[in-house]
Amino acid sequence: MNNDHDPQGHTPGLGTVAARLERTNELLQRMLAEVAKTPSTHAIFVDAGYVYASAGLLVAGTEDRRNFDLDAEGLIEAFIDKARTIFADSRLLRVYWYDGARRRIHTAEQQSIAELPDVKVRLGNLNANNQQKGVDSLIRTDLESLARHRAISDAALVGGDEDLVSAVEAAQGYGARVHLWGIEAAEGRNQAEPLLWEVDSQRTFDLDFCRPYVTRRPVTMYENEGEPLPSRDEVRFLGARIAATWLGERGRDQLAELLPGHPYLPGPVDQDLLNQAEKELGRSLRGHAGLRRVLRDGFWQQLQAQF
Repeated sequence: MNNDHDPQGHTPGLGTVAARLERTNELLQRMLAEVAKTPSTHAIFVDAGYVYASAGLLVAGTEDRRNFDLDAEGLIEAFIDKARTIFADSRLLRVYWYDGARRRIHTAEQQSIAELPDVKVRLGNLNANNQQKGVDSLIRTDLESLARHRAISDAALVGGDEDLVSAVEAAQGYGARVHLWGIEAAEGRNQAEPLLWEVDSQRTFDLDFCRPYVTRRPVTMYENEGEPLPSRDEVRFLGARIAATWLGERGRDQLAELLPGHPYLPGPVDQDLLNQAEKELGRSLRGHAGLRRVLRDGFWQQLQAQF
């Protein structure tokens, strides 16, 4: 039964149908033109803890922020320039800089970063071991919210933690594309494989890219680099001895927090271990990756024996 009638029951003529089609095509063309004029938008999400640890280790041979300076302003500008090249037809929404601070109170350095144009600093907390807490959830909240409201079409995520997988999935569920950016690993990998599998694209920044933004602070100790290196057994025993002291000072509750991360130590704990070992040995272990692994092995063996 043909229902294509006007109110009086007359079937429209071919001219009327053609006029309606022309009007529909005109509306579609106007809509497509408006869509074409709306620029794509991207944002950059930076896990500062990952950047400090990875760039510091790559350029200065240490993850300890106390031993090097990071030109955050210069690095952020470099990230923005890179995004401008990759997302050529897109505009920047802003850079989100995620870091940790005691009681979420900005440090002087974090305040200066927050004052940069187009940069938003988000702070998680720091626990007793100087480990960041709450940063991954902040990243997920921002990524998901911006994607849900169609505020971004692309997200450049600078990080490596497996906990960021849920943030990526949330953003992708609303149609945003997530691109993982990383810092070249000094040894092994510094980004979780499940995260690498989940993102839409990957990009790694090498030593030449990072070197201008990391400056090693002057070293005032360990001048005896010409002396023979300690033996592996000596370093392993030292790692175990430091672990016994660590356990006595912090207790089994903090030990339980470390065990699921085996064989990796949180950056602050690893740096405390390295600094204490260098102090007792009277020489640097930086640049001696094998001995540093043995040191960690001794540390872990002692902790696992006590649990």
